[in-house]
Amino acid sequence: MINSMGEFYDDQQYDVPYYPGPADVYIREPLNYHLYTMTIPPAFLHHTDSHFVPPSSELRQVLHMRSEIVHSGPPPGLGLPEELQGYHTLVPLEVSGPERRKLGSWYSTVYRAINSTDGVPYALRRIENYRLMHQAAFNPIEAWSRIRHPNIISIIEAFTTRSFNDSSLVVAYAYHPGAKTLYDMHFKTHTTTFNRTLQAVQPQPISERTLWSYIIQIASAIRRVHEAGMAVRMIDISKIIVTGKNRLRIGSCGIFDVLAYDTPQDVHMQQLEDLTLFGRLLMALCCLNPSAYAGGHFQKSLEMIARLYSADVKNAAIFLISKNNPHRNITHFFEIINSRVIAEMDDALHATDYLEGELMGELENARLVRLLCKFGFINERPEFARDPRWSETGDRYLIKLFRDYVFHQMDEHGNPVTNLAHVLTCLNKLDAGAEEKVMLVARDEQSCLVVSYREIKSCVDAAFNELSRSSGGKYR
Repeated sequence: MINSMGEFYDDQQYDVPYYPGPADVYIREPLNYHLYTMTIPPAFLHHTDSHFVPPSSELRQVLHMRSEIVHSGPPPGLGLPEELQGYHTLVPLEVSGPERRKLGSWYSTVYRAINSTDGVPYALRRIENYRLMHQAAFNPIEAWSRIRHPNIISIIEAFTTRSFNDSSLVVAYAYHPGAKTLYDMHFKTHTTTFNRTLQAVQPQPISERTLWSYIIQIASAIRRVHEAGMAVRMIDISKIIVTGKNRLRIGSCGIFDVLAYDTPQDVHMQQLEDLTLFGRLLMALCCLNPSAYAGGHFQKSLEMIARLYSADVKNAAIFLISKNNPHRNITHFFEIINSRVIAEMDDALHATDYLEGELMGELENARLVRLLCKFGFINERPEFARDPRWSETGDRYLIKLFRDYVFHQMDEHGNPVTNLAHVLTCLNKLDAGAEEKVMLVARDEQSCLVVSYREIKSCVDAAFNELSRSSGGKYR
């Protein structure tokens, strides 16, 4: 296997899970995204605008930013536990202090943490001052862990701990770096700098196409949960997160089922309450007001929805909040919005085509990296089998000449040639074992060899296999 430093190791040699202690604090320099290879110009793509995928110029930056977020460390002085039931390197993901929102009557905090077993980051939601009275209260977590849906954040496990100097409930979820809640995305006032002064930027109304996408994704998640005989109970602007362009996921599921385990549960009434909460959320999104449903705001909110959006949006909101409707269920709701679901499916298929086009540009990377790793093992090796000239003799000498041909060419003025197109072309031909021949010239220009890429590939494989056999290892 390959570790985070690119080194090969045998994971069977380590019996005890290991993770590094608190790292030194360094100032992280931002990545220079403009220095990376340019993406394919949009004119060469059949579909350049996707509802779910950002343009190529932004997609690369988004992915690099997510990677940087995952590997960022916690700020010093937080006093967090170094280890928590197999998780380490805790990083808070929510603001602390009086601004944090309650989860029912409990205070909660979300952390990012690395699992010591698989090395994967997870999101841990901690419920403070919770005392587990019955082990059976964790039964709903097992049921939730079996639900896999693209609009629900997957539950991994739950446990109690005293590592925070209290009795806390911790639920582990899949982690989506760089995600924002609906509240932060559409309701929170942001600031920007203009003429060296800070100015408040008010949230802009959500476009109807984006709004319908939100509606369909949330409804799809609700339907999956209701079909499993459970209720979501977490349809709130602070618990639904935006993980990508117009991509929603409902988070913190299953927690209320644990917290209220001792309370008699009526699943049918909870499912109806899901629809009511969904309707309130829809009105809040349309009006950009969390209290759009409350009291005297209700009628004005309906008028605002009718003014800004189509009649279908208003009808959907009324259906969800109408408690006197005997046919109010999520299946009937899909019958009302079925024409909008078709447009959502079209956009999802366009996004798939777009991502396939982006993937084609990165298809050869893994193969070329493996090839370069083999070169690194073979070329300039100081000694092998007690032969200090092993890398300079036999087939290895041919590999050395090919390395010079690919990377160490000079122009007529004696300047290095740094032509990436030449490098990629040669490596691709080598990896494919092409019959095309190439002339390799020694550094002293006293000898030359004319060989095919297939012959060079055979030399590389033979030399690397010789190294692998002697070490008793296996190339992974």
